[in-house]
Amino acid sequence: MAEPLPSFGLGLAPLGKDPDAPWRETVDTAWDAGVRFFDTAPLYGPSRRAEHRLGAALRGRPRGSFAVATKSGWIMLDDGARVADFSYDATLRSVAESLRLLDMDRLDVLHVHDPAEHHDAALAGAYRAAARLRDEGVVGRIGAGFNDGPAAARFVRAADLDCLLIALRYTLLDQSALTSLLPLCHQRGVAVIAAGVFGSGLLADPADGAPYAYVPAPPELVGRAKRLAAVCARHGVPLAAAALRFPFGHPAVRSVVVGAGTPAEIADDVRLESLEVPGELWAELVAERLLPEEVPTP
Repeated sequence: MAEPLPSFGLGLAPLGKDPDAPWRETVDTAWDAGVRFFDTAPLYGPSRRAEHRLGAALRGRPRGSFAVATKSGWIMLDDGARVADFSYDATLRSVAESLRLLDMDRLDVLHVHDPAEHHDAALAGAYRAAARLRDEGVVGRIGAGFNDGPAAARFVRAADLDCLLIALRYTLLDQSALTSLLPLCHQRGVAVIAAGVFGSGLLADPADGAPYAYVPAPPELVGRAKRLAAVCARHGVPLAAAALRFPFGHPAVRSVVVGAGTPAEIADDVRLESLEVPGELWAELVAERLLPEEVPTP
């Protein structure tokens, strides 16, 4: 049985999509702070830039001391266009290229990447190829990455997954994954990796015009985030720290992954992740109707 995934990871999307990102310094800072889980994908930058950068940054470090997750199904072309291919052969080629760029002989996690609109093709192709690679020991765990809860639940029911990455759907502002997805994962023993826990920015800094789900947040959502921040402040806890801790209230959630584009960002995220969040804070959020009573809290 594979060792559990680390509870905290660095997402490489910002380091792949920004051509000028200080990628090596950011990964080095994460490593020095104790981060040992790294999540990347062929889609994160043209020519699979994030995979290439992660492989270069981790080269020479003991392979057994960290975990890497990558994905298959989508790539970004040099002109920024996104192209999907969930076929069996494309998945095998994608994994071979991932291993080459990462300079590794195995992956700890291979996710089928956002197959919401390609459910049947992904099951027949990408998932079947991933299962073969798991059987062969090239891949330690197979999972899927979604930002659509119902589509994720459909895929979990149809496949034998070890883990599932769900973005934006289990946060202090959106608990929609609790309806069916998280109970289903818990029942089936699928380890959930929560991503997008800052809502792409609003739950890190709830300012007017802050992004939520990668677009400017509407005023009513900003107002709700500010109310969350006010409760957190009364308990001496930054809102971002509560956002990082919140997903672990559900027993299905085993890890949180955050994207960071600079050394300062990942250093701050690691600091926030280590802060204690008192139970009284969660109780007040429920009392203020900022969290539903049925939501499990840490």
